[in-house]
Amino acid sequence: MTKHSGGDRQLLPQNLRAAKRQYPDLPKQQLAVLRDLTLTLHLAIFRGELLYLSGKWYVSHSGLLRIAHRRRCVGIDTEIEQHTTEASAGRWVFRATVHKSKSTSFVGYGDADPSNVSPLVHGAEMRVAETRAVNRALRKAYGIGICSVEEIGSFAEPPQFSRESKKLPPQPVNGNNGGPKVRDRLCQLIRQHQLDPNLVKSYAVDYCGCKTLREASREQVEGFVAHLADWAEKDRNALLCQLNSYLRRKEGAA
Repeated sequence: MTKHSGGDRQLLPQNLRAAKRQYPDLPKQQLAVLRDLTLTLHLAIFRGELLYLSGKWYVSHSGLLRIAHRRRCVGIDTEIEQHTTEASAGRWVFRATVHKSKSTSFVGYGDADPSNVSPLVHGAEMRVAETRAVNRALRKAYGIGICSVEEIGSFAEPPQFSRESKKLPPQPVNGNNGGPKVRDRLCQLIRQHQLDPNLVKSYAVDYCGCKTLREASREQVEGFVAHLADWAEKDRNALLCQLNSYLRRKEGAA
């Protein structure tokens, strides 16, 4: 029989409460699926690591990175597949290699073009393709049976904000993506947890599903700041792993 830690026992009721709150029409069968995913993957809904879309559960990029960090992943390499990439047409194909150990590696491929990404990220197909390749390699390496949300075409519009943003009228953001209070809170978090502001900005753009942070709504930025604060407090190492993935992307593109 598998033994579960105290943290796992706390995570399960947290996920069940979060699921009932965020997905009020969730079938009981899917609650059972969530229970199994929680106990096997140890991922949290409130951190955006598990999402429920169109009747299925998905894992997020941040959730996969958390699993890799917890399983002591040695490293992740990515490279552009030159013979199938057509940059002029916005079509990119990446190959990612996840090194579980010095002797064991798993390869995954990811592609993206204007036809299979959200309109919100048109122009950013290269990084979408790389993320999809990394996710696929991570899922193969660690036996993750559910698809990642970034691998589906609508991933760029986070479900936790899509419904809310349609109901709320536009609010002024004073040209600083959320007003001074949100901005100051974000700066405080960066200083408090010694985070790289450039990597945080890159993560915020990904999280909000926009080409630039200026295009994000106030609600999206506020949600990101709350998400960042919670993750930094609960597991700073996993957050750093997520942020460092953007550093590797920049180095690879250099």
